[in-house]
Amino acid sequence: MQRKMLKSKIHRVRVTDANLSYEGSVTIDSLLMEAANIVPFEQVHIYNIHNGERFSTYVLRGEAGSGVICLNGAAARKVAKDDLVIICSYIGLDDEECQDYEAHNVYVDENNKITRTT
Repeated sequence: MQRKMLKSKIHRVRVTDANLSYEGSVTIDSLLMEAANIVPFEQVHIYNIHNGERFSTYVLRGEAGSGVICLNGAAARKVAKDDLVIICSYIGLDDEECQDYEAHNVYVDENNKITRTT
């Protein structure tokens, strides 16, 4: 049996932009992606702390150190600039793999700069 487990999260990151004119996705600062073990085109779930919206999309690589978190396309309608969101990715693991498993957690400051990871 496989269980869906949290692979990684970027916790309380600030939305820097919303672009309706793009096909769809979320652009994430590549330093945040690396710290969270998220790769381009990986599916992520986004939880908006401000309005309760929960949705999924895929990731595009943003400029390293820019702090960019830009929701594109239809997802742009579910956020506003400066909203705080949690970005999560998940993985399927067998029961035995779950025993000592730990997710990658990334915490940021008000400018989306990494303050700590666990």
